[in-house]
Amino acid sequence: MNIVHYTILIDSTSQTDTFLNLLLNDKLLPDFSELAGKTGALFSSSQIAHYLDKEEKHGIKLITKNTSQSLITMSSGERKKALLNYTLESSPDYLIVVNPFDNLDYHYQKELKGKLLTLAADLPIIQIINRVEDFLPLAANYAKLEGDKLIHFDSKTHLFSETIKTKSTFSKLNIPRPLNAKLFTGNNLVRLRSVSVSFNDKPVLSNISWQIHSGDFWQLKGPNGSGKSTLLAMITGDSQKGYGQELYLFGTKKGSGESVWDIKKNIGYFTPAMTDKFRGYHTLENMLISGLHDSIGLYVKPTEIEKRLASDWLELLQLSAKKTQYFHQLSTTEKRMLLTARAMIKHPPLLLLDEPTSGLDDSSALLFVSLVNKIANDSTTAIVYVSHREEKGLDPKKVFELIPIKNGSTGKIKSFK
Repeated sequence: MNIVHYTILIDSTSQTDTFLNLLLNDKLLPDFSELAGKTGALFSSSQIAHYLDKEEKHGIKLITKNTSQSLITMSSGERKKALLNYTLESSPDYLIVVNPFDNLDYHYQKELKGKLLTLAADLPIIQIINRVEDFLPLAANYAKLEGDKLIHFDSKTHLFSETIKTKSTFSKLNIPRPLNAKLFTGNNLVRLRSVSVSFNDKPVLSNISWQIHSGDFWQLKGPNGSGKSTLLAMITGDSQKGYGQELYLFGTKKGSGESVWDIKKNIGYFTPAMTDKFRGYHTLENMLISGLHDSIGLYVKPTEIEKRLASDWLELLQLSAKKTQYFHQLSTTEKRMLLTARAMIKHPPLLLLDEPTSGLDDSSALLFVSLVNKIANDSTTAIVYVSHREEKGLDPKKVFELIPIKNGSTGKIKSFK
């Protein structure tokens, strides 16, 4: 049997959800004539989010029904492994994989790649990717999804030569100055000394010692399940595991009577999942100003000073012409830049960026990284950038890497000149 595979490159302009809906409903002939009348299955992060929602809101376990573990307690790699096994139980005629290696460490990437290549011997695979490095080496038909149009290419060489088109950076303008905000002004923002964490007698972190000072630029690394999310939750005050330990947040020892708000007011935070919180009709101007009030949406009349500050940020992001447009009308890249600016508008002492380029194409990732570097260079805000990828152009000064051992992950620090 002649197996026909497809490699489709996407970027920030691609109408991927519409494309997937048409493909799975057999409405994209003749481009996929080999799949006519066949049943496909989807393997993507959106599927994991769907099953997470069912589990959290309704208590329905589907892809982990045969195990005692819930989806919420799994690492990204474990979730993708469980999803693939569940997806294959339906014996699909073909498999669609969308950015399969996003949020995966090297170990899980290698394992998943091997599994997919083995499946490809008998199962047509449509790989939809936005990063050249995630290419699955299959003899395939090649195309790029531009908007809702599928543009065909003769080879992967021709396809990938069209991918990275370096966009403008943010070097011409300075980061807008903050308004007078009553935030922590000390140098020692976060200090952990010999901190250990376990869940249900399972060790996760072992004797972690780490300090974050004003103006630092860290990258936080570690394999799936090494405890990165646990560490972040302790820094943001969302975890109770810091009580009784040598954990100091913005000059106060954890458990000294501080509220979660006392901690969070000093932290700007962005993760791609945040875009789902803003479903209302918020203009870009109001979105930025809402960051000054720590609200989802703006419910007070903005002052002229606040409007000028928002205008300066929009000019930096090259979005001035769209300031009265609604947030949901932006591209994925524009949404992430705007939410990062919103997190930075008060110049918080600490900015946490959790897998911020996940799902972005190469050019968009370069643009986002340029913004992060500019924030690091133009402000005293300390940055902790969490990512498995070695992002091209990212310029952290230090790396804190979690290394799993038998008794939980230990920390290793690497500094750059």
